[in-house]
Amino acid sequence: MASHDPQTRQLIGRIGAEVSWANTTDRVARTAPARAGLYQKFLDEAGGDPVRAEHLYKAHFLKLAHKSRQARRKAKELTTEAEEAEAELAGGDAA
Repeated sequence: MASHDPQTRQLIGRIGAEVSWANTTDRVARTAPARAGLYQKFLDEAGGDPVRAEHLYKAHFLKLAHKSRQARRKAKELTTEAEEAEAELAGGDAA
């Protein structure tokens, strides 16, 4: 295989992933080992207690949702700041 720059390798990898998923007839079965492994992580952390593991599992996804919300809020703030700066540079700020 020829040497490629990182962006080209990333694009080739993404193409391969899309083709692979296009050829996957049972998506649930394909991802089952990963889901089982993640749940096992929480079960181990909970000392084998499935009730505690379920709470840890839910807390994990709530933390992810919180981080996602923070990132979306920050992106919105930065977009607003950039739009205001562009308007000011373009002379749109008539105040």
